Amino acid sequence: MPSEPEPDSLQDARIDSAAEAPAFTMSDPAPSPDLPPETPAPEPETDPEPEPQPAPEPEPEPVPAPDPLPEREPEPTPPSRPEPQPEPLNIPPGPSEIPPEPPQELPGWPEEVPPAAPEEIPSDSPPEVPGQLGAAPLAARDAMPDDARHETDDAPEDEAGGPRRGFFGRMFSRTEQKKTVIRRELDDAMLESLEELLISADMGVDTALRVTANMAEGRFGKRLSVDEIKELLAREITRIMEPVARPMPLYPKKPQVVLVVGVNGSGKTTTIGKLASQFRDAGKSVIVAAGDTFRAAAVEQLQVWGQRAGVPVMTAPQGADPASLAFDAMARAEAEGTDLLMIDTAGRLQNRQDLMQELAKIVRVIRKRDETAPHNTLLVLDATTGQNALSQVEIFQKLADVSGLVMTKLDGTAKGGVLVALADKFGLPIHAIGVGEQIDDLAPFEPEDFANALAGLDG
Repeated sequence: MPSEPEPDSLQDARIDSAAEAPAFTMSDPAPSPDLPPETPAPEPETDPEPEPQPAPEPEPEPVPAPDPLPEREPEPTPPSRPEPQPEPLNIPPGPSEIPPEPPQELPGWPEEVPPAAPEEIPSDSPPEVPGQLGAAPLAARDAMPDDARHETDDAPEDEAGGPRRGFFGRMFSRTEQKKTVIRRELDDAMLESLEELLISADMGVDTALRVTANMAEGRFGKRLSVDEIKELLAREITRIMEPVARPMPLYPKKPQVVLVVGVNGSGKTTTIGKLASQFRDAGKSVIVAAGDTFRAAAVEQLQVWGQRAGVPVMTAPQGADPASLAFDAMARAEAEGTDLLMIDTAGRLQNRQDLMQELAKIVRVIRKRDETAPHNTLLVLDATTGQNALSQVEIFQKLADVSGLVMTKLDGTAKGGVLVALADKFGLPIHAIGVGEQIDDLAPFEPEDFANALAGLDG
């Protein structure tokens, strides 16, 4: 049956779609599924051709890549308003930041002097050391004009008369600081501390208590400085030591017998040599008797000191009786009219009764020849023995009637306070003190100098 004519609108749409369909070179596009397939027009019959092979399936149409979106032009930004910058803090920029600017001159600082004409260094600067760069500033100063040179020389001076110091001169100059004086109340605690110090200086308990009591008399409760306390201590020690500071007396009787005693190693032989030298320098004739016949090389040691002093020395074989040697020495001194006869004795400990009796025997034999002899008995004490010296004086005084003291080895580690205790307890004269090994190192005892040294006062 004849087909019904299609509406015009559908035909027009088909034509439009066919016109708009793209042409492909490989094969015709497959008919649209929603439209009926077109019937091909009848073709004239031709010779049969071989059956064509089935066409390969069309490859899928490559999907064209979507066109890239056009770049969006940046919107013009409105000009930014300049932000207010803070004021510079004069901080030096880093190496990677702003290049360094020339430093600004600060008001009130001295202007930089060109190197061609350096100013003269102020007189408060340290003097130039020879050998350093000192000729260049002087040459530059000579090259300056006269007016400028006078201006440099006429530097302003301060009120004290010296050159006015600059800022750094005042900051770095080593000015002497005022010494701060610390005062403390003289109370029981301070007196106890002073007592401990004096006892540790070998002064003894009784003497230390007496010294501190005299210091506190009329001053207890007052505030005193360290220097004032030292002065009080030195004054009190001087008061104790002045009555015993007396030289060895010399008598008109000839010979004047001087017996020298002491413990082992106290310095008897050395003291005899020094005293003999001083008496000889004073115009006295002296004979020395080497009564230490027990100690090895004691006679030889005394002979050496006799040669130094220029005096004769009488000796006896080792192990001989020292009392017989003292008797023979007295006979020779009487025959020759010698002024002084000095008798050395062997060192002996004060707690050895047998040795102390030998010393008493020497005294008895001397008195057989002269009832008043010995006229001087010197006890030589070692200052390093401390409080043991009190026991030595007590025992030797009973047996040998000690008349004076000689303190040796005060140039070493001895504290010397035992001399104050001896003077306070026994009141024996202190004739001399040994301060060295040389022949002139025997000095008269000066109580004020000794007190100042013991109290720690300068000068």
